[in-house]
Amino acid sequence: MLYNRIKGILPQFPFEGKYVSATEMTSGNINNTYHLTYKSGDTIHHYTLQHINPYVFKQPEKVMENINNVTEHLKKTLENQGLDPARRVLQMIKTKNGEIMYKDQEGFYWRAYYFIDNATPYDSVEKPEHFYEVGRIFGEFQKLLCDYPVENLHETIPDFHNTIRRFYTFVAAVAEDKAGRVEEVEDEIEFFFDRRRMMGEIVKKIKKGEIMRRVTHNDTKINNVLIDDATDKAICVIDLDTVMPGSALYDFGDAIRFGASTAKEDEEDLDKISLDMNLFKLFTAGFLSEVRGFIPDHEIRLLPLGVKVITCELAMRFLTDYIDGDLYFKVRSPDHNLIRARAQMKLLTDIEKKSEEMEKVIEELLK
Repeated sequence: MLYNRIKGILPQFPFEGKYVSATEMTSGNINNTYHLTYKSGDTIHHYTLQHINPYVFKQPEKVMENINNVTEHLKKTLENQGLDPARRVLQMIKTKNGEIMYKDQEGFYWRAYYFIDNATPYDSVEKPEHFYEVGRIFGEFQKLLCDYPVENLHETIPDFHNTIRRFYTFVAAVAEDKAGRVEEVEDEIEFFFDRRRMMGEIVKKIKKGEIMRRVTHNDTKINNVLIDDATDKAICVIDLDTVMPGSALYDFGDAIRFGASTAKEDEEDLDKISLDMNLFKLFTAGFLSEVRGFIPDHEIRLLPLGVKVITCELAMRFLTDYIDGDLYFKVRSPDHNLIRARAQMKLLTDIEKKSEEMEKVIEELLK
């Protein structure tokens, strides 16, 4: 029973009123998330409770320190602009002891936020205008944090988008073959060997100083944006676990990879999978409406590279996890990670075909 899983955690946070219900939110691949409902008199209170995945986040203290510092900066920046941050920034709830998270008797970490009512995180693009809004708010997120000292952020998952190291991790997984699955995926393995140089291009440009390191979200899926139910406007970026130093190219690329695909991330029918160029144009227009002025044009012109690199990287990560025996991503079946990998590989091949078309869209928007 769900309540039995969390009943020992609930008293650790100052939730207002009497407990009514809890519902598990299943859209995420990493943490266990619960929507809590409490009631005091005629007033209903909603909260979000999360169990932090210990396999993914080895140092949850640093994750929470990043989130606390970034959300405080966002709140102050919005307030300085005369704007109310209440529904525009995640509001953390500290424990009754004043801590930013709670460690249970088994050593697991929990955290809580105020739930933002009357707003929806969509798992796919239901209205095209939503994707423009998603692009705009991820661009705004970077703009609001452009003066935050990136060196003050912890790298909570070391080398998260270091695709060169990701490739060597993949090679090591293939060599070890701990789950005995390598023989069945030889064609998929060759796919990534053929693209190893392309995957490392952004890492090399950062090292050369051709691309700036910025405060980035690093998980820019559409369902990490809340869309206001009344206005259809994006109001808040959520799921800040992976906020750390990175490149705008990665954030842009991951958003396009997830939101502009014509099929689900784990679609089994590969014929359904392609890059929707209309959605690409909408997101790019929204994103550039916020980032032009502090991201230089030469970096903006590299955004299509971000789409290719991040799609290839994630496809390779899914295959790596499949080869390792499904240790990282939550799976619904024994071949779920392989299905995901093949879906992203098919998407990448279409992205590669449309690379010049993406570049032309960006040139038009830069005029």
